[in-house]
Amino acid sequence: MMENVHLADEDDLYSGYDYNPAFDTEELDNDPGFQQAVRTSHGRRPPMTAKFPGTSTGGRPVGTSFGLRNPMASSLGRPMTGAVQDGAARPMTAVRAAGYSSTMARGSTFDPLGQSKGAAPPLESRNDDTPEEKIKILEKKVNDLIEESCMAQSRGDMQLALDKAKEAGRKERALVRQREQTGTADHINLDLTYSVLFNLATQYANNDMFPEALNTYQVIVKNKMFSNAGRLKVNMGNIYFKQKNYPKAIKFYRMALDQISNAHKEMRIKIMQNIGVVFIRMGQYSDAITSFEHIMSESPNIRTGFNLILCYYAVGDRDKMKKAFQKLISVPLGIDDEEKYIPPNDDPHTNLVLEAIKNDQLHQMERERKALAEKFIMTSAKLIAPAIESSFAAGFDWCVEMVKSSPYVELANDLEINKAITYLRQRDFNQAVETLKMFEKKDSRVKSAASTNLSFLYFLEKDYEQADRYADLAMMADRYNPAALVNKGNTLWVRGDHEKAAEFYKEALRNDASCTEGLYNLGLTYKRLGRPEEALDCFLKLHAILRNSAQVMYQLASLYEMLEDPTQAIEWLMQLISVTPTDPRVLAKLGELYDSEGDKSQAFQYYCESFRYSPSSIEVIEWLGAYYIDTQFCEKAIQYFERATLIQPTQVKWHLMVASCYRRSGNYQKALDTYKDIHRKFPENIECLRFLVRLCTDMDLKEVQDYATKLKKVEKMKEMREQRVKSGREGSSRSRRDGSASSAGSSSPRSPPPRKVHDSGQSSHGTSAKGERLSAKLRALPGSNEPYETSRQQVLGESPPSHPPSPRGASVQWVMLSSPATPFPFIIFVKGGLMSMFGN
Repeated sequence: MMENVHLADEDDLYSGYDYNPAFDTEELDNDPGFQQAVRTSHGRRPPMTAKFPGTSTGGRPVGTSFGLRNPMASSLGRPMTGAVQDGAARPMTAVRAAGYSSTMARGSTFDPLGQSKGAAPPLESRNDDTPEEKIKILEKKVNDLIEESCMAQSRGDMQLALDKAKEAGRKERALVRQREQTGTADHINLDLTYSVLFNLATQYANNDMFPEALNTYQVIVKNKMFSNAGRLKVNMGNIYFKQKNYPKAIKFYRMALDQISNAHKEMRIKIMQNIGVVFIRMGQYSDAITSFEHIMSESPNIRTGFNLILCYYAVGDRDKMKKAFQKLISVPLGIDDEEKYIPPNDDPHTNLVLEAIKNDQLHQMERERKALAEKFIMTSAKLIAPAIESSFAAGFDWCVEMVKSSPYVELANDLEINKAITYLRQRDFNQAVETLKMFEKKDSRVKSAASTNLSFLYFLEKDYEQADRYADLAMMADRYNPAALVNKGNTLWVRGDHEKAAEFYKEALRNDASCTEGLYNLGLTYKRLGRPEEALDCFLKLHAILRNSAQVMYQLASLYEMLEDPTQAIEWLMQLISVTPTDPRVLAKLGELYDSEGDKSQAFQYYCESFRYSPSSIEVIEWLGAYYIDTQFCEKAIQYFERATLIQPTQVKWHLMVASCYRRSGNYQKALDTYKDIHRKFPENIECLRFLVRLCTDMDLKEVQDYATKLKKVEKMKEMREQRVKSGREGSSRSRRDGSASSAGSSSPRSPPPRKVHDSGQSSHGTSAKGERLSAKLRALPGSNEPYETSRQQVLGESPPSHPPSPRGASVQWVMLSSPATPFPFIIFVKGGLMSMFGN
């Protein structure tokens, strides 16, 4: 075989090839035929085939300088282009456009672009006054307005989007009229008209202008020139759904479904899902089940599976609930496994790629889809567990077994913890504790969550030792669990170790900066430790996270009051009543602050509002009664003190205040009857007997002698009682002196008992200044030796010298959940139930 292979000489690489001399370009400058063809039209003669070996040309001459130069005549006898006849060449006109000319002088420069003639003339300016140019400009304005309308909608400015859409509609109608005037109505841009109308209808719907939106959609749907306009009936059905006109919504959904071919399967599935949701709203669960079952058989998805379970639960079909739950947990999500984002090796390029895609939009979408699926599965299990079996515990066990055999195996532990929480809702604390104790031997994450919940349960039961123990277990299982750290801090807080509790709250915040419970408890701790500035900083940060939290706003107002800044305190309380406008304690607090600032009218307004929402508050009733007495409207004060007698019927002072108001207003007979009624209920009350004696004397009644005798008897009994008390005190003090003298030098002196501390962290002598002022106002009423027909000149707001003024903010207490003395436990209240923090 190798005998037939001939290797070419390395010095002659192209030997053995036939060479056509027509391709020789080195001698073209010396070829007279080529030079004549360049200068004249001679080069456009018909091509002549060279003589190639093995072709049918035979002995035909080659049409180059190496062959004959005489051109051939055409078949019609007409001379060829460029042929020479009678000594003159026929002009070549076919190449004139490229710059060639047969009349070009010999030796002239080849200039096909005409650059030798100088600069090009300036461009002609566009005339915008022509009808076509005006139409183009108007079309561009319409498109710009549509784009601006869409951009405004994306920014959330719906009113601006609607205005731009209306303006686009006006411009488009002007454009159509202009085309009709110029006679170009056949060239109307239907796509532009469709875009304008569709955008206008969308903006009407976004601004809740549903009739206008429906009319605009009708214009589009009824126009047969618009292709696929029937799909917009889905939007019309959505509008009827928002209007709660469910029969019409189903009608338009079905009309849209009829106009969409089977090729658009996904769109048909979505419309059928809408139809099922409307049937649920109408209470027609069997029709909704039919729609959802069809969807689950054709294109199953998580949302439809969840709705199907709800429908089966509504009709009470246990077997169908189980089957639907099994279908729900078997729906494929179509997302990658999380292990894909774990670096497999130490390749830096691969690690950079994984780091780049770890938090990209696609991965975020996958996480959101997985979280939604887990939420639906958990909600479905909690919903059907009590219904599919005889007891909710058995139902939870069945759901747990199904989940363990599904791709969502990690949700099984969450279901177990929710089972414990269900026991809590049923007040079965023992079963809840037993269920949570089962997780003590599980992996660290589950063990930490269970121990956190156990710590919280024992904290609620005030078993602080067990709460502390399980908080320690939760921290040992997961030191970075902020819930466990908060619970540990709570156990230390109730023991009085506030400094150490603050350290645990700080550690929880270092692990999770969004741990609102830790930040709230840290602020309360600083407040208890007498560091209001640091507490204020904590609550301001918390307010940035929880903008509408009433608890946080109240604490901020309380701290500003402690810092003697009533203006800021009033400002925060004003924000608070914008969130909870019917809270009587907040309104009363505002009235108290305005009263302390001397603004009686504002204080009266807020105290009246507080009384309207809570007419049983003694403090508010007392202030309002004293206010009317201060303003010489004793008749109006009577109704408040009468209400106080109903709330506290055993307190004689309210009965005396009613009688005193009658007396000050000049109604002596009513005052006498009221004093007689008080004497029957409280026969030993000296103040009542004194007023009875005076009233009977002034009114010249016969009962005066009886009341005077009773008064002397009661006063004598009072003196004897005081003497006995005085002698008893002297004897006890004498015995204490004897005992202390006998033990002098042998033992240390006995320390006084600790002062009682209020919830706000201040001593017991610092009761509310408001209470002292109100008591002073009541004591300022006329005494027994004062003429009751004259008004007293004493300042009602003065406090007696025996009662020192209390510090500001001493009566501040916790409003919504608990007093500041109890730290905020790590739990979230959701519609009256408990929600586990596991997995959040």
